[in-house]
Amino acid sequence: MAFLSGRAWVAEGLVSGEQLTRRGAGTMVKLAFVGCGGIMQEHYRHLSAMSGVKMVGHCDIIKERAESAASHFGGEAFTEYEAMYDKVKPNAVYIAVPPYAHCGMEEAAAARGIHLFIEKPIATDRETAKRVDAVIRKAKIISSVGYCFRYYDTIQTARQLLNGKPVSLVIGTWNGGMPGVWWWRRMDKSGGQAVEQTTHMFDLMRYLCGEVSEVYAVASTGCMTKVENYNVHDSSAVTMRLKNGGSATITSSCVCNHGGGVTLTIVTPEATFKIAGGTVTVHEAGKVTEYQARVNMYEEEDKVFIEAVRTGKRTRIKSTYADALKTFNVTIAANESIVSGLPVKP
Repeated sequence: MAFLSGRAWVAEGLVSGEQLTRRGAGTMVKLAFVGCGGIMQEHYRHLSAMSGVKMVGHCDIIKERAESAASHFGGEAFTEYEAMYDKVKPNAVYIAVPPYAHCGMEEAAAARGIHLFIEKPIATDRETAKRVDAVIRKAKIISSVGYCFRYYDTIQTARQLLNGKPVSLVIGTWNGGMPGVWWWRRMDKSGGQAVEQTTHMFDLMRYLCGEVSEVYAVASTGCMTKVENYNVHDSSAVTMRLKNGGSATITSSCVCNHGGGVTLTIVTPEATFKIAGGTVTVHEAGKVTEYQARVNMYEEEDKVFIEAVRTGKRTRIKSTYADALKTFNVTIAANESIVSGLPVKP
């Protein structure tokens, strides 16, 4: 399916992202959705409870799924996103599709001046992500990517406490069982665990500790021999050099059917920060302080995005597409290093 350029759509009378935001300021925000299963249910739950939001379209390749969403939340059901964009004319669209399925819906939205909320991961290859980033920048639309951990109030506290402190070491883990969806176990469809799942820990490391200058990774296979059509890594260890001089290692494993853990530990000379979910525990000499989250991270990221679309003010968005691209590039560099056996610049 061919897509017109942003310039062509403006010439035909459609507006830019900036114009659409100004026009919609203080009014009802019309939302469309591409991909109505999985994580989208979390967004539906919070968005349906918000005032000033109207769900106008739901698109999924499984027609019944789109129809179910339309029945529950209002709006029309579609199986083609361009048809939905043109008919219901949303202010913004939520996109939550498998990593391999980012095949034009972002570009088509940007060309029409439709703002974007995109669930991670943003792609499976550098070229797709780079192309979408360029289109978003050119269209000047608002973008937000679902790195939801950033929206915990406790993560904001940790960021404030870490500000200015030298980070010596970061240790992250995402150990658990294999998700049940068929595409997750295929490297070309999901990108593997580091790209699809552990990306949250890579992103949190970047958000709290700064950028990555070099990536080296190894991986293991052979433990999941009874799983059909499986070719992702069972486990991996990614070691990184941070631009601020610190060292980091983030591990992933999908063989832990008995239960695992998702954590990030940050070591500084003054304190060690241990993050698990929305809980941040700070260990200092003779003192331990625990911070418990008081907000729902999904609800917060949705509220911030809707407010940005309504007002045009983007400053509270904590992960734009351009920023998410940096996290994505680190995880892709890990995959490249596993293949080459060499360090890779992200």
